[in-house]
Amino acid sequence: MATTVRPLHDRVIVRRLDEEEKSAGGIIIPDSAKEKPLEGVVISAGKGKILENGEVRPLDVTAGDKVIFSKYAGTEIKLDGEAFLMMREDDILGVIES
Repeated sequence: MATTVRPLHDRVIVRRLDEEEKSAGGIIIPDSAKEKPLEGVVISAGKGKILENGEVRPLDVTAGDKVIFSKYAGTEIKLDGEAFLMMREDDILGVIES
């Protein structure tokens, strides 16, 4: 990513993982039938959520984490011609650990 963007507060920037080209049975899926994947990699994360007492709680995710997020999470943004999602940490359902 040539353009550098630092999300504010509890927001993160996520790059979606590529869609599957074939089904589990080996059938090739056409572009019109593909669903957008609900997994991605965190590219950049904000400093943390500001609590009511003014303290900052650091985020549970960091750059490089592989995450699962909700279907309608985030806002699509384009940086240097590449599509990313900017979302709040609350929209992330979990971190995939391998």
